[in-house]
Amino acid sequence: MSTAVITPIRTTVRTEAHRPAPLRPTVQQSDVPAQAAPTAVRPSGRIRLTRRGRIVFTTLAAAPFIAVAVWFGIGGGSAIASSDSSSTSFEYVTVESGDSLWTIAADVAPQADPRDVIAEVMSLNQLESSTVVPGQEIALPERYTAP
Repeated sequence: MSTAVITPIRTTVRTEAHRPAPLRPTVQQSDVPAQAAPTAVRPSGRIRLTRRGRIVFTTLAAAPFIAVAVWFGIGGGSAIASSDSSSTSFEYVTVESGDSLWTIAADVAPQADPRDVIAEVMSLNQLESSTVVPGQEIALPERYTAP
């Protein structure tokens, strides 16, 4: 006689406790406001500025131009040339051999300090040093000339 082996069939009964969880929570229509519909945010290649951002950006871009306009507006009026000729005339002294600015200052203004006279003569003639050469013409300040 042959023996037959009977294997039981396994059956799985699933109950509610063994049900797998959903992948995402379910949202009911009453939980979501109408205007806040979920949308996907895609990055775009453009920069979007708010109104305040546009105002700040425009102000920063215009600031150098405004500064230049103000600079020229303030300083522009002081450099106006006129056609009036100067009525100032100078008396000139010709430097002779052996003369220096000190001897010229002592001859022209004996009552004044020669250092002050030399400084004014150098400024008027735009001399870099107090060295003079024979034959050079030196303009004298108006207040040291005889009327």
